[in-house]
Amino acid sequence: MMSLFPMLSPETFVIACLVVLLAGVVKGMVGFAMPMIMISLLGGIISPELALAGLILPTLLSNGVQAMRQGPHAAWQSLRRFKVFLLSGFALLVVSAQMVRVLPAEVLLLLIGVPVVLFTAMQLMGWQPRLPVRGHAWVEASIGAFAGLVGGVSGIWGPPTILYLTALDTPKQEQIRVQGVIYGLGALALFWAHVASGVLRAETLPFSMAMVVPALLGMWIGFRIQDRINQSVFRRATLLVLFIAGLNLIRRSLLA
Repeated sequence: MMSLFPMLSPETFVIACLVVLLAGVVKGMVGFAMPMIMISLLGGIISPELALAGLILPTLLSNGVQAMRQGPHAAWQSLRRFKVFLLSGFALLVVSAQMVRVLPAEVLLLLIGVPVVLFTAMQLMGWQPRLPVRGHAWVEASIGAFAGLVGGVSGIWGPPTILYLTALDTPKQEQIRVQGVIYGLGALALFWAHVASGVLRAETLPFSMAMVVPALLGMWIGFRIQDRINQSVFRRATLLVLFIAGLNLIRRSLLA
């Protein structure tokens, strides 16, 4: 193993596998948070570059599994249903990516983190906003544009997406599937971006490949848990993970 992962001790490799297993379980349960958990926890035991390389293939493949769990037809139907959200998000992502040098990342992280924490905290305390399923294309376009705006600058587009799906009271299976489709497209872009950047290269690729196994095993466990919980429990679990994600964004902004 030392020859395959010269940058890691055997003990560190085992801890990394456990971290990725945990990230996979959470993702299988609620559909997101794998990169957040991996970067937050792996960053304390290995270099940030290796942690980033390590999450690329697990993120790409886990989102593919998540999107296709009910088959290609269901994934395509979800893509069609949320096409306004996706198109507006993509358009703003392309535009806002050019703003990276203008707006400090820590400022944007704080601007995302504070509303997410407040919004999810109010929902956990009992407030339940609702959006109609039909007849709100302008709302869908606006939220998609906002998600794309923050995603292009910070690489983080999950919180607005999840808040939108939760406000629609999207059934848990479809919510998981839609997240897989959206994040899968982003993960594909991330893969090619970091092949080009050199983060994913001959020295780091074996580690990323090795992390696929605990990630998918964790997702399998998470899926089993998700199948056994009702919509109300799923919603609260999603909000709790999102609340923690918001706190993590605030932490990153203050420590940047």
